[in-house]
Amino acid sequence: MKDDIQILKKTVLFSGVKENEIDSMLSCLQAKKDNFKKGEFVLNQGQRLDNIMILARGKLYIQQDDYWANRSILNIINPGEMFGESYTAPESGAVMNDVMAVEDSEVIFFDVKKILTICSAACQFHTTVLQNLFFAISERNRNLVRKLGYLSKRTTREKLIAYLSDEAKRQNSSSFFIPFNRQQLADFLSVDRSAMSNELGKMKNEGMIEFQKNHFILL
Repeated sequence: MKDDIQILKKTVLFSGVKENEIDSMLSCLQAKKDNFKKGEFVLNQGQRLDNIMILARGKLYIQQDDYWANRSILNIINPGEMFGESYTAPESGAVMNDVMAVEDSEVIFFDVKKILTICSAACQFHTTVLQNLFFAISERNRNLVRKLGYLSKRTTREKLIAYLSDEAKRQNSSSFFIPFNRQQLADFLSVDRSAMSNELGKMKNEGMIEFQKNHFILL
């Protein structure tokens, strides 16, 4: 676990906490690590959760399948990012979505009760972690609002324009890569893949965009 301190130091949860302080907290927070192969589920819908998790290596999708196996990708989890914090409240209920490894992945689990309970020493770095958790939940809510903004658009083109525009702003460039293939992008935007590919072709022919696989240029 000590090999992961450099990763944890760069996460939102441990922002401002020194390496030796993180090392001290690993046993206090009952941290443990587990490996997941590509295609395995880290979390399943309906599961009860007692941990906050940080992805150490790999990539995960938060996704939801309906009764007919139609899939929607709700979010991507990259190394260093935290998930599960939405279920930290005692009455938050069961997990509402699946979390699946799309690459071989390593996940670090932290006992949420240990995070929320300040130890008798009331160490400053534990207080910092609690503050970081609050900020992380606030940022996650912002991202959900952004995602709802895409889904609120009426047409496939409007959804594509909104998403690609945001990515260009986020990456501060009109030339950028997105973390999806075509099917994954369609799932993320909740649109039909064929209709989306057709719309991308039209936008390219109209001189709005250029693209090659998951690389896009806004013209």
